[in-house]
Amino acid sequence: MRVRKYFYSALLLLCCLTNYGFAAETTAQLAKGGIIDLRAQSMDGKIALNGQWLFYWGQLIGPNDHLKHKGELVDFPYRWTDRSPSGKTYPSYGYATYRLTVLLPKNTPSLRLSMPEAYSAYRLFINAQEVASNGRVARTATDFIPYWENKIIEIPQHTDTLNILLQIANFSHSKGGIKKPLLIGEKGFVILKRKQAEAVDLLLTGCLMMGGLFFLGLYLMGSRDKAILLFALYSIVYSYRIIGIDNYVLHTVLPQMDWYLTVRMEYLSLFLGIGMFALYTRYLYPQDTSIIVIGTISSLCFGFSLAVLCLNPLYFTQLINPFLVIMIFCLVYVPYVYTMAYRKKRPGAIYTLMSAFALMPVFAISLLHYWNVVPAFQLVSFIFYISFFFLQSLILSHRVSFEQKKARAEAEQGLKAKSEFLSTMSHEIRTPLNAVIGMSHLLLKNGPREDQKEQLDVMLFSANNLLSIVNDILDYNKIEAGKVSFEHIEMDIPAIAGNIVSGLQSSAHDKGIELTLHVDPALKNKLMGDPTRSSQVITNLVHNAIKFTNKGSVEVRLIVAAQTETDITLNIQVKDTGIGISKDKQKVIFDRFTQVDSSTSRGFGGTGLGLSICKRILELQNSSLNLISDEGRGSTFYFIQTFEKSTKILKRLDPEHLPNENDKPLTGIPILLVEDNLMNVLVAQKYLERWGATIDVALNGQEALEKLDVNRHQLVLMDLHMPIMDGYKAAATMRENGVTIPIVALTANLPDEIALRVKEAGINDMVIKPFLPDELYRKVLHHIFSL
Repeated sequence: MRVRKYFYSALLLLCCLTNYGFAAETTAQLAKGGIIDLRAQSMDGKIALNGQWLFYWGQLIGPNDHLKHKGELVDFPYRWTDRSPSGKTYPSYGYATYRLTVLLPKNTPSLRLSMPEAYSAYRLFINAQEVASNGRVARTATDFIPYWENKIIEIPQHTDTLNILLQIANFSHSKGGIKKPLLIGEKGFVILKRKQAEAVDLLLTGCLMMGGLFFLGLYLMGSRDKAILLFALYSIVYSYRIIGIDNYVLHTVLPQMDWYLTVRMEYLSLFLGIGMFALYTRYLYPQDTSIIVIGTISSLCFGFSLAVLCLNPLYFTQLINPFLVIMIFCLVYVPYVYTMAYRKKRPGAIYTLMSAFALMPVFAISLLHYWNVVPAFQLVSFIFYISFFFLQSLILSHRVSFEQKKARAEAEQGLKAKSEFLSTMSHEIRTPLNAVIGMSHLLLKNGPREDQKEQLDVMLFSANNLLSIVNDILDYNKIEAGKVSFEHIEMDIPAIAGNIVSGLQSSAHDKGIELTLHVDPALKNKLMGDPTRSSQVITNLVHNAIKFTNKGSVEVRLIVAAQTETDITLNIQVKDTGIGISKDKQKVIFDRFTQVDSSTSRGFGGTGLGLSICKRILELQNSSLNLISDEGRGSTFYFIQTFEKSTKILKRLDPEHLPNENDKPLTGIPILLVEDNLMNVLVAQKYLERWGATIDVALNGQEALEKLDVNRHQLVLMDLHMPIMDGYKAAATMRENGVTIPIVALTANLPDEIALRVKEAGINDMVIKPFLPDELYRKVLHHIFSL
């Protein structure tokens, strides 16, 4: 229904504009016997000087020449290659003279005569004066020069009679004579119409050229869609048919252009244009077009184009009539393809169908005008041309948008698949690493020999290094994917820094360097922020400092830079006495996968992602990572960040105040351990029993529900990924059953990936695998003794 509405609207517009086109010329009586009487005719409009003209074949009669015979009456405009009223036809090569007497009203206003192009050179005489010419008229091909250009000739005021002699010669084209009428009318009206015609042609040509260049640029800059390329080339090629034929505006703008070049461009623009448009339709809707039909059309078009390039104009200008058959077929086939595409709901097919309604009148007017059935209807053609190219542009814009949305969806799907893959691999790597790191710590605590201790240290270092690489890759992937989110909760920055320093003391001790923490006494409140990300940044910086320091010390400093009642600005510094960084390397070290130099990478290891991750995390929080360093004299990395103050005052718990492990503080406390991986069961069980706890083991969530004794167990350590029933479901079921015992998740997933599900399941806390013994120790003590 909507398409039918568009069709009827277009038909109504066509009728209105057609009436306007017919009204543009004034109907006058025809010439008879070589004389046209306009004395009773109004000269306000344009009058076509049609009718019976005297025709002199094989003669170039001048104004003062004596006429040898009366001449033949022909119906003007007359091409001598067509049959005359007397039944005669003449060869295309030759020359002739046309003659007409025009009787004008007395006291006529200033008039203008519009002289069209002729096949293929002319000289125009009015009242024995040569007033216009195109090319060079001659009796031989050697002296002959063809040219096409429309001209306007001034008629002196108060002229009552015009004796017109029109000499035409042709030694280049398959047609000879003249096809279009001479038009006479009031000066202002004729000039206005000419300027309007030129303006329309220039405007339409500019639209086609700019549209073509735009889509060509779009294709070259990345959208490798052949439909876009073909439409761009079609628009550029076809633009010559607007400016280079009919009104021949280009010949007026660039006079004395070589006729043999322009006539080839004229025919090429038609033959190549139709061929390109056929191929464009093929690539636009490949499922709805016939390869055979489009292949035949394009092959014929390109064959005709080849003939234009290779043959003399006498021969290739004769191809226009056979080519009209191809045009008429396209006029029928292209709307058929667009209709099929619309019925099959192809993307943008509504626009192509509407463009077909605009294309059909353009082709119809062009053909009927070529056969002299109707005028050019320039305004009508202009509107439908603009409509057609606008709708085709909408199609391609819709196509590009559709492809971009599709590519975006595929990229998002690929990114999701990559993230899921990395998350799965992270989980699968962390699980065995938990056993490796856990057993290494256990063996180190059991008093190994010195040679065994050295080997365990190497194994533990390698396992921790692998864990660090996995964490860096996951973090960087999240940052690149834009999936980093930040919490805004209470956090204890001194406690976070203290835990980091305590956790890395062993690494610093192994290298023989001192690791210290200095907290500004002015820092008295807890802060609002993201403790996980703050801990990640400080940990990376401290770990880096230890890695690149062989002697001396590493110091973490928390300095209050500014403070108000509601906010506090901290300058957090990590200072070392390590190898330092040269001035020329200080910018590049923040790039991903970059370290000071290749030898440093080999000597110290790592991915080179740590500083890049820190930099991006801080930038996302409106801060920046800065560096002060001299090569060989150590480095200071620092960032300044403003936090909102919490109302709570800091109450820091010194790790040294925790009960000693050797005192077995968990003696007599039963804990339910839910874990399906036997190696992880062994590691956790060894630690917990070492601290005095009694352990019951369940291998899945269902077994955990069956073994849980709320009157006996004081803590549940729950793996989240297990067969039969996972940890989320088991924890949620416990809470639904009214169980209030603390549940701590043991998981290889990153906290921000599962935080929401953990909260919904009613789990109190998490320990991330692979975990350090001290971390598990603190969490267990906290939830059992409410520390």
